Amino acid sequence: MSKLFETLQKIKTKPGMYIGRASVSDLFHFLVGFKTALRELGVEATKEEMDFYREFQPWVQKKYHVSTSNSWAKIIMLYSGSEQEGFNTFYKLLDEFQNRNKSLDMPLFDAKPSSENTQIPA
Repeated sequence: MSKLFETLQKIKTKPGMYIGRASVSDLFHFLVGFKTALRELGVEATKEEMDFYREFQPWVQKKYHVSTSNSWAKIIMLYSGSEQEGFNTFYKLLDEFQNRNKSLDMPLFDAKPSSENTQIPA
């Protein structure tokens, strides 16, 4: 697992230990610092991390039908009643984002119909 996603899972479990509270805004600032620290240390991002850094922002904008220069955290907060709710929404969106291509890899239907499903209902 990548350092980014390993750290995100730790934060999800114990946000107070890592960012002080369950807050999407605080999480955003932490992730900016985390990315900067890894870059300064010369740690190369994995393919999955680069996908997150490059694609999560435009994906959130598209999901919420928003074209803005605001961060994904601010977009999430537009639709959240609190920082806690935004924090929880981030993790739901992250799961959806990470699984977005998996459904494309699965066949939509079996090539051979099963014997139970061959009749069309009347």
